[in-house]
Amino acid sequence: MRTLIALSAVLALSACATPQEKAARKQAEMAELMQVYGPACDRLGFAQQSDQWRNCILSLSTRDEVQRAGNYGPYGGWGPGWRGGFWGRGW
Repeated sequence: MRTLIALSAVLALSACATPQEKAARKQAEMAELMQVYGPACDRLGFAQQSDQWRNCILSLSTRDEVQRAGNYGPYGGWGPGWRGGFWGRGW
């Protein structure tokens, strides 16, 4: 729920943001990712500030986002395998 609120706020603010503000926001996001995932990529043997290290950070971040989102597919919890409600009873 907090993620939805945060994304809504970012979308609302991005509509009014200048290119410089958008660039600063992206830079701050990347700095946070580097702080969170950088140590893990260091332990995996990637040299800091290398392209491979940055790719490692982005890969770990993406993996975590996918895990948080769950396996709901494009329709949320109402995907093709949903078995609730009138239509899902197999009549």
